[in-house]
Amino acid sequence: MGKRGFIVLLLTVFVSSLFYGIEDFCGKIEKEEILNRFPEWQKTVTAYSPDPEIIYGLQTFDIPVNIEIFLGTWCRDSAQHVSEYFKIMNLVDNPYFMTLYTGIPKDKESREPYISGKNIQKIPTFIFFIDGEE
Repeated sequence: MGKRGFIVLLLTVFVSSLFYGIEDFCGKIEKEEILNRFPEWQKTVTAYSPDPEIIYGLQTFDIPVNIEIFLGTWCRDSAQHVSEYFKIMNLVDNPYFMTLYTGIPKDKESREPYISGKNIQKIPTFIFFIDGEE
């Protein structure tokens, strides 16, 4: 293998590792970090137009709600639905809604540490808690 072949191989491995690492983000993550790492999600946030009546109803909600979202940064459904959730929460701007985001690996055998004690069957999963009740 000549220098050119070696450089191509090295670049291929490097670029692949970058995309793999970004594609499969696991663990706790903040909304801003998701949008920074995956700018294509912002396109959905920008384009989505939720029902104004639903936004108003959520704006007037005065009971604390904790939301846990389990998502896959590799998952098209997560990109779609979590981005729409971002838009809704941006418009609602209600401090009673508190959200935790957890990235789940694509490999189902590797998910247990991230979903332990939860009945996560599909990605994304949104779990809502009011007064500690699911």
